[in-house]
Amino acid sequence: MSNFRIKTCVLGPISTNCYLIYNDRTKAGAIVDPADNAAYILNKCNELGIKPEAVLLTHGHCDHISAVPDVRRAFHVPVYAGAAEEPLFLDPGKNLSAQMWPEQVSFKPDELLHDGDSLELLGFQWKVLETPGHTAGGICYYLPEEEVLLAGDTLFENSFGRTDLPTGSMSQLVRSIVDKLFVLPDDTMVYPGHGDPTTIGHEKRYNPVSYYNR
Repeated sequence: MSNFRIKTCVLGPISTNCYLIYNDRTKAGAIVDPADNAAYILNKCNELGIKPEAVLLTHGHCDHISAVPDVRRAFHVPVYAGAAEEPLFLDPGKNLSAQMWPEQVSFKPDELLHDGDSLELLGFQWKVLETPGHTAGGICYYLPEEEVLLAGDTLFENSFGRTDLPTGSMSQLVRSIVDKLFVLPDDTMVYPGHGDPTTIGHEKRYNPVSYYNR
């Protein structure tokens, strides 16, 4: 039986999914998209006995990244993110915190990732998939042995990410979903940045992105 565990924390005014990924044997963990509530995340890690080793970001919008500085300080862990997304992490105007958040957010990730990179974290393999469209540098994390995809705001249950915000592109988003995600096994569990989990097989049948790919 796998030691892989995933805990969903729904945080902030836009109900952002922050995922605590951990190895149930070693309790080593990773925080995916910390959203805006560092105190809650710290308490939940303590409650579960998780020892975070990394923060992983799917993209640079403020509802996914606002707690990063506090979480990084609390756990002294590196922050991983897509290389092409760095401008959003550094610019409160582009990451929207200047317009819609109580405090402006700006920081520099520690580790910049590219398409095809492979990480060994917590005893699991993580593959990096560049999926531009919702933002120019958005990425997804695929754990093939666990049949899990952390999709950020690229792919939702019966929907997909909006493309009318800075650096967004509808044509890129369609290509990312069709060429990078829909080629994964149908039973891959998809954990999105908002809303409920789904599967690749379900989305290939019912997601409206198919209409844009004709």
